[in-house]
Amino acid sequence: MSPADRLARDVEHAWVMFQHARYPQVIAVLPGLLAGVQRVVADDPGWGRPLLVDAYRVTASLLVKLGEVELGWLAADRAVAAATGDPVLVAAAAVQLGQVFRASGRARAALTTTLAAAYRIAPPDPADGTPGALSLCGTSLVQAGLAAARRGDDHATAELLDEAAGMAARVGDGHDHHRIAFGPTAVDLARAAAALDLDDASEAVAWHEKTIKRDTWRWLPVEHRAAHLIEAARAYEQSGDAISAGRVLVDAHRMAPAEVRDRPATRQPRAPQDRLSVTRVPATHKAG
Repeated sequence: MSPADRLARDVEHAWVMFQHARYPQVIAVLPGLLAGVQRVVADDPGWGRPLLVDAYRVTASLLVKLGEVELGWLAADRAVAAATGDPVLVAAAAVQLGQVFRASGRARAALTTTLAAAYRIAPPDPADGTPGALSLCGTSLVQAGLAAARRGDDHATAELLDEAAGMAARVGDGHDHHRIAFGPTAVDLARAAAALDLDDASEAVAWHEKTIKRDTWRWLPVEHRAAHLIEAARAYEQSGDAISAGRVLVDAHRMAPAEVRDRPATRQPRAPQDRLSVTRVPATHKAG
């Protein structure tokens, strides 16, 4: 195996460890991984650039998980910079940038960034879009919908998540294009998270209970499922159901101990958000 092939394998392995919520192991390999990818890009920019974008994306995702939002911002920004000129790579990197903005309380920036990414990658006709393009566009819309919810804009949230759901229906569950595991189940979990941000805990609980009954729930990455269970615990707590809140936290810990143990967000309230004060942000995006 050539050094370049070995490096591609190592980037893939870092993503697999992240999606299995093995955060300490990812921390251990990232410094060497980033240094190796940067050397490959210096020797062969065309071949190495997608690897560099992927390495910065997983770095940003991990740093956001661990509460290192400023460093996550730097990694996401470098992913976008490395992706410049390639709409697919830019859209993939924008997923992490949107997450960073939401984690730092900049919901408006998250909304504009992810909508712009959706515009760039949206197929003229969703019926003709490839699963990869639809997954990126749909995930950008999900991120935009979550950002709209953080701003208190229920109408824009519903429009954006409904549009994402239409794309998810075409992609289906059980896929992991561009490391985003987009599909109908992921969109419905996003509806639960959005409802919680919109101060409707009972609606969040309803979406949670409906979605986890599906077989497709188990097809999502462990990291995604455990993170959702932590949000579900918050929804149950706000609904006055402490027993269910404790039960899903135990489930999350059993599934992915590091998700509960190592994430500051599990123990801390959300960052303050730039909520709408007078008028809502209009949801004007339509794919194509």
